[in-house]
Amino acid sequence: MKPLRFAMLLLAAGLLSRLSAAERLTVTVTHSLDIARPAETISIPWARVASALPGALIHHLEVRDAAGHVLPYQVTNLVPTLKDATGRGDAYGELLFQHDFAAGEKSTVFTLVKTEAVTPPFPVKAFARYVPERLDDFAWENDKIAHRIYGPGLAAPAPAGSGKEVLVSSGIDVWCKRVSYPIVDRWYNKGHNFYHKYDLSEGMDMYNVSQSRGCGGTGIWNGHALAVSSNYHGWKVLENGPVRAVFELTYDAWQADGFKVAETKRFTVEAGHNLDRMESTFTVTEGSAAVLTVAIGLHKTPTDKGQDPKIDFTPQTADGSLTQWVVQKTHGELATAVIVPNAAFSGYAEDKVNRLVLAKVTPGQPLHYLVGAGWSAAGEFATEKTWTDYVAACAARERSPVTVTFTTTP
Repeated sequence: MKPLRFAMLLLAAGLLSRLSAAERLTVTVTHSLDIARPAETISIPWARVASALPGALIHHLEVRDAAGHVLPYQVTNLVPTLKDATGRGDAYGELLFQHDFAAGEKSTVFTLVKTEAVTPPFPVKAFARYVPERLDDFAWENDKIAHRIYGPGLAAPAPAGSGKEVLVSSGIDVWCKRVSYPIVDRWYNKGHNFYHKYDLSEGMDMYNVSQSRGCGGTGIWNGHALAVSSNYHGWKVLENGPVRAVFELTYDAWQADGFKVAETKRFTVEAGHNLDRMESTFTVTEGSAAVLTVAIGLHKTPTDKGQDPKIDFTPQTADGSLTQWVVQKTHGELATAVIVPNAAFSGYAEDKVNRLVLAKVTPGQPLHYLVGAGWSAAGEFATEKTWTDYVAACAARERSPVTVTFTTTP
């Protein structure tokens, strides 16, 4: 073979190799726990994807697990007003997908591949929305559980003779689900009283919030009393499935112990989890306070009338957690929990209607915690131990996150 031709073949082979290498990205995910990590969310900066896969498009991409199965994924758009003028994904934040780590499985590999075919949309498993048709509720759900918070429409006074419902409460409601598909829109369409009274095999709203903290509402604790906000004032959806939904609610300033404080609460709702991640940032608007004692509460008696409940609370100081297990007369067992998984945890307290987990917070600095619920009729939590074990595993996962590394391969 002539030297020039041979050199050209080598050059072409090298070019093809580089082009091939630019078509896939290998992602290795590891962790150090022995326990299972179901529905572990893996997050990859889109900038890393775009660097390894030049020209990658969010609808021409596959995420494959070690067995070659194509996984559902989500690409977040953190700045919705920013346009992707260059085609490089400048407006994108993260690529998200999930994996069920079995007990003892501490490492696995995924491959990201550009495709010619269009990737169809994946089933939505995390969803949030403002509900103007029900007095400004804000509702959210995943494939495990659903919740809502009350808005300004519900707090507004009722016009004479209107019969409008009025409730001033920043507590968090629970909607118990038997099914994995979305139910929020279906239940609202059926009418407010329907999902309170009936369970037609999908679940029901059996949780009583009233003016309590419900399942994880916040307040400011002064050592003997709780100061709480009114209903949320503003809302913003930042991400909305299929894997993760993120939204923020804002609360107007309220009077605490010698000062006024406002709150912005960010919710992160991921598929496959009964507990949501929360991030509350408190701002002192009048007076002064160097450190706040924030209380995150669980309603002491959250059942409907006539349920004759038997209720257990289990604090775990090492995890900064508090679990609740409620045995009901006819609706099965209801479970709730709070975890403050960092150095902010500062103990427990209670008032007449709430058991409280306390945290020390600097104004303007976010407080991270987890809040959520489960239901025995959904099939996963048959006993109180299964619930407390689940919450303990969630706390362990928060302390020991996964590690993600990358390799560009042909």
